[in-house]
Amino acid sequence: MTDALLALDGLSVSYATRRGQLAALQDVSLAIPRGGAMGLVGESGSGKSSVVLAVLGLLGEGVEVAARSARFDGQDLFREAPRLRGRRIGVVFQDPSAALNPALTVGAQINEPLILHRGLSPGEAQARCVALLAEVGLPRPEAIARAYPHQLSGGMKQRAVIASALAGEPDLLLLDEPTTALDVTVEAQILDLLDGLRAARGLSILLVSHNLGIVDRLCDALTVLYAGRVVEQGSAADLLGSPAHPYTRGLLGALPRADRGRVARLTPIPGGLPDLTHPDPGCNFRDRCPFAEPPCDAAQALASRPDGRAVRCRRADETLAWPEPEALPPPVRDRNGAALLDAAGLHRGFRQGGLLARLSFSGIVPRLDPPAVVRAVDGVSLAVHRGEVLGLVGESGCGKSTLGRLVLRLIPADAGRLAFEGAEVPDQPDAAFRSRAQIVFQNPDSSLNPRKTVSEIIRRPVVLFGVAEGRAADAEVDRLLELVRLSPAYRDRYPHQLSGGEKQRVGIARALASRPDFVVCDEAVSALDVSVQAAVLNLLEELRARLGVAYLFISHDIGVIAHVADRIAVMYRGRIVEDGPVASVLTPPYHPYTEALLSAVPLVGARDRAASRIRLAGDVSSGDSVRGCVFAHRCPRRIGPVCDTDAPPVLEVDGNHRIACHLPRDVLAAMPPALGGA
Repeated sequence: MTDALLALDGLSVSYATRRGQLAALQDVSLAIPRGGAMGLVGESGSGKSSVVLAVLGLLGEGVEVAARSARFDGQDLFREAPRLRGRRIGVVFQDPSAALNPALTVGAQINEPLILHRGLSPGEAQARCVALLAEVGLPRPEAIARAYPHQLSGGMKQRAVIASALAGEPDLLLLDEPTTALDVTVEAQILDLLDGLRAARGLSILLVSHNLGIVDRLCDALTVLYAGRVVEQGSAADLLGSPAHPYTRGLLGALPRADRGRVARLTPIPGGLPDLTHPDPGCNFRDRCPFAEPPCDAAQALASRPDGRAVRCRRADETLAWPEPEALPPPVRDRNGAALLDAAGLHRGFRQGGLLARLSFSGIVPRLDPPAVVRAVDGVSLAVHRGEVLGLVGESGCGKSTLGRLVLRLIPADAGRLAFEGAEVPDQPDAAFRSRAQIVFQNPDSSLNPRKTVSEIIRRPVVLFGVAEGRAADAEVDRLLELVRLSPAYRDRYPHQLSGGEKQRVGIARALASRPDFVVCDEAVSALDVSVQAAVLNLLEELRARLGVAYLFISHDIGVIAHVADRIAVMYRGRIVEDGPVASVLTPPYHPYTEALLSAVPLVGARDRAASRIRLAGDVSSGDSVRGCVFAHRCPRRIGPVCDTDAPPVLEVDGNHRIACHLPRDVLAAMPPALGGA
């Protein structure tokens, strides 16, 4: 650790709670060299964010912090943290919408550290701000500097946050889940950006993430945390290629992979984190470990191995295979019969901007321009059969969530027809449709009432839709909790007393309370760590097999879609550009946009794919109004003016696979596999 930029030796952090001191970190050591990148992985509650806050000196009062040594470039980190923070240590948090002040322009927020930490004048700060925005790849940086956060897309906001973190010209950049809410193409752009900044500036990086693919893509070294302790540490390629600790094996076993498709059920790690108010003196993973033996009760040291890694497990040198779960019965679905949900020609547009946004000036005479209309959903048709999962993928802003709300009649369509089990669904559907078609929202923190207990949240639709009343309703709540693998002890808890995965299970239980036949899952697992995500995905599959529930599964994670879906629909600028069975969509021939999405997927063990990734210019909102192909303005395979002027024909591939493209079928079939032979 002597030549490391950041060196933590024996870091321990504990928080005061009503039940006593909670040991969030126990004897954690790590070192990051200059220009190096380390990944920090583990389930929610393992202590990853506590490491970040300790390095920043932001743990607050009432927190006990101890370490044998904590050094940054040879200085005492704890003593110098206030001076280093923002200057030599930058940070990018998970949610750019929360990190940016909505009342200030982007430029004002980047100017502040330039003036405060680097002593620039306001004019110099403004010029440097524009240069930073250009450096992180934002178009029209002068306009972005004048914009407010709500006027930017998610990827643009995250780039602005990175620009703000770089304003002090730090030596170390802390990244706390920086790409969780981003779609796969923007995520790949951010990773390219970080790689470039690391090479150009010699940045050191500490990346906290539950996405093992981006950790493998960006990091040289990896530290695996479990319940406050380092359980494995070493080269990222070694740990992800041949994990030695059972917990690391469990994380990889829970990971859905786009290049493998739906080969088997995921294998979530059973149980949950131990009680950290009473730290286990032995192996604190043994209650969840399938390989635990009586000697595991004894303390386990973090032992160095000849291959350069360190592992906290007495059985690390043994060849142990993570157990496979029992197979589920096949789902009940009928592709030959009538569709459960049938949508035809759905349209939905939104007016862009308010009155002030529509005022333009020519000389001194004001002119009121007509409001621009964004075609969020533009003539979409789709069908979902009973027990079927239709995956819907595409970048942020392509219309996925709007389509999900249209098929539930949560918002009215401008045009088009919607039928459910053959019956027309009006714009204001009755309670019968509402009970049979439900939704699981992306963010349970905003979709669960914080003032209601779990029992009250689930009981309301049970009573509202006439499923049960009185004691029978209470029994139904218990049944639903059992269905989503939560014990009756959760009945009286409030949302803030639950973990992210537990809150999402409550959201699923609420959606199932009316006993629906069709459920829209709108990014339902995007914010969950891999083990909880695997448990939720397995739960949804089990409910499909047992109850015949059909899903419209919206996600930007193509690995999740490849695992859970029967068919995939690819959406771009309000239109479906490709749809078909999973195996067909993930291999050529496919639409050039699908090819670009697949090339951007980060895969564990395939970091060299970054060199061949298809890099799209602009974003979904760029380009003029569409007469021809909606993807023409970004397509790397466009063949000429016909792409701009004529709507592409729909090519039929193997009957159930359709591609809307001007390119001939043989040209599409000759594309190289974007997933490396998926």
